[in-house]
Amino acid sequence: ERFRNMQLQEEFDTYDHDAHLFVKLQFLKKRSKIIEIVAAKDIIFALAHSGLCAAFSRVTNKRLSFLNLSPDEVIRSLFYNKNNDSLITVSVYASDHFSTLKCRTTPIEYIRRDQLDAGFPLFESESLKWPGFVEFDDVNGKVLTYSAQDGPGIMLLIYDRTPSYVPLKILSIEDGKPLKLFKHLLHRGKKIDFIEQFNEKLLVKQEDENLQILDVRSSELIEISIEKFMTPSAFIFLYENNLFLTFRNRTVAVWNFRGELVTSFEDHLLWHQDCSTNNIYITTDQDLIISYCKSDAAADDGTASSIGSINMSDIMTGKCIAKIAANDPALSIAPRKNGSPSIWSSIPEALEDVTALFYDEDRNEIYTGNSQGLVHVWSS
Repeated sequence: ERFRNMQLQEEFDTYDHDAHLFVKLQFLKKRSKIIEIVAAKDIIFALAHSGLCAAFSRVTNKRLSFLNLSPDEVIRSLFYNKNNDSLITVSVYASDHFSTLKCRTTPIEYIRRDQLDAGFPLFESESLKWPGFVEFDDVNGKVLTYSAQDGPGIMLLIYDRTPSYVPLKILSIEDGKPLKLFKHLLHRGKKIDFIEQFNEKLLVKQEDENLQILDVRSSELIEISIEKFMTPSAFIFLYENNLFLTFRNRTVAVWNFRGELVTSFEDHLLWHQDCSTNNIYITTDQDLIISYCKSDAAADDGTASSIGSINMSDIMTGKCIAKIAANDPALSIAPRKNGSPSIWSSIPEALEDVTALFYDEDRNEIYTGNSQGLVHVWSS
């Protein structure tokens, strides 16, 4: 129901002819694909691959500002902190050869008023030089920083393996105290495909070996055969349902921690082989997955279409409940209120080469970004 009568409502452009007036890095001035979209309180934030980040208002449908505060700032990622209604940007700067991650938080209200200098830096005591990193943990409302000089303070520490085992330490995310230190036995001479930790469950997979699911509290071990579970390219843990999603060769599957396949999807073949999670949105209730998918339509000459579709599927049943597809005769461009054409793309063009996707649950709108640096708004 909520996706019925969706139309292409608006188009925004992150490219600016006048970019040379406020940025000095040559690559920030070029048109560049959208790699991440975040929305909060009627504002859409679109981050281009170049490192330029634009904020657009859904109230006025105009660009509010660029978030790059200094002319040599390259924004790498965005995070909306719903706990205090602010946007965190993670950036690198030409002035230190792009070697250190700098985090900054700005209240949404100040961004709306174009008072970007009201934001302030975060984690200044941390030296986030490569290979340091920062991770935002939405579930626990925590930020994990790894300062390569100081050593880590994260949930699961994986130490260098020996031929026959890997030493692991589990820390409390609240205070960093060690909760458990143990050795997980390995098959000698086989590389580790992945070690993933989800609450008390540890998933370990070695090359050409079965998946092992270890309960670190009870030490119970479950094995899933290699024929049944092949190494995925990415995981998403579904905390609400105590399940996890796997992505492999464009297909999505849902598993439980007994190693049983819960859901396979009937019409949800992902467009991108590499499975960037910026092309996938999972609703807060974790009942729907919305992705940019391969479309059923073929081009006029019979070749595979270069135009994808946006598919919404039920995570528990695998059924496709709605889609935005160029071959849908009911899909149209919303008429302009004042007659001015603010949408230059056709619907097929808007669905071509989508590189980022976000669903605003409050407004019931889907935002897509493409390789041209354009953002499109789909709503009913």
